[in-house]
Amino acid sequence: MTLYLDASAIVPLFVAEAGTDPVLKVLTDHPDLPLVGDFALGEVASALGRLARIGLISFERASAALAMADNWRLVGTETPAFDPVDIRVAASLVRRFELKLRLPDAIHAATCQRLDATLVTFDRRLADAASALGLAVIVPA
Repeated sequence: MTLYLDASAIVPLFVAEAGTDPVLKVLTDHPDLPLVGDFALGEVASALGRLARIGLISFERASAALAMADNWRLVGTETPAFDPVDIRVAASLVRRFELKLRLPDAIHAATCQRLDATLVTFDRRLADAASALGLAVIVPA
């Protein structure tokens, strides 16, 4: 089984929070290198910046966490190739209003679909939509 992590599953690896142990358990239970794309890492940077802007972590801690995430991505993950078809598929998914997807989440779903990967996310809306699309999903618990 190939795992694909979205930002909600990556951030807890570098900033201690309630989701840290559950994500670590998923990665331990599935020892193959997970897939982490450029888009997900961009979202990680955004999330860390937001945590710093609202004062939950310092800007220095956010920068250190991002550096650790960058290093982990290089040595502990596989990077799937970007494919423009993912954007086209995602655009069609957001038009399916019953899925309640925002475009960033639809991009993750479309990428997982193309790669036949299991999505790892804490985002319930994304998890529900991915399941409705027939994708395998793990919500760490």
